[in-house]
Amino acid sequence: MAGLEPFVAQIAIFPFNFPPEGWAFCNGQLLPISQNTALFSLLGTTYGGNGESNFALPDFQGRVPIHPGQGAGLSLRDLGEAGGQDSVSLMESEIPAHTHSVTLRVPVGGTANTDSPLNAFPATFADGAQVDGKPGIFYASTTDPNLTQMGTVTADISTFPNGGSLPHNNLQPTLFLNFCIALQGVFPPRS
Repeated sequence: MAGLEPFVAQIAIFPFNFPPEGWAFCNGQLLPISQNTALFSLLGTTYGGNGESNFALPDFQGRVPIHPGQGAGLSLRDLGEAGGQDSVSLMESEIPAHTHSVTLRVPVGGTANTDSPLNAFPATFADGAQVDGKPGIFYASTTDPNLTQMGTVTADISTFPNGGSLPHNNLQPTLFLNFCIALQGVFPPRS
């Protein structure tokens, strides 16, 4: 702005670490209305302050400037509104739908033994076993038995939780520069 007088309340970006004379950092500080009447008449309490003795400058610390209004498919944003978060923790409803595969291996096998020799006829139950409440004799087939194991293995599977549920940084690639606002200058005419 060297050689040109800025508009009151004009915001400019500076790459050095101090505001030029007649400018202030846009860091939300309160200014007295009595010493900054022209600037207050433009900003009012849009960015804070009590509106009686003080008002606040815009606060660009860690913020990205965006034009107010409502773009196609976007939410309405008012002048002076602040939004966004430094970090975000995803909710389950925000995670893309997905599945976890589980492989279950259940070895199935078995042996069958009998106290009676193969092709025995007749034989008694071992250890006092009874049939219909009576000690008895059973008759075995004279052919080898064919045993088939059939069944269904059912299991409830739970996977261990993954992740730490910690918030992640939500900052876009950024270059930090100083936003400053003109405290004095030409009062901007309305068009």
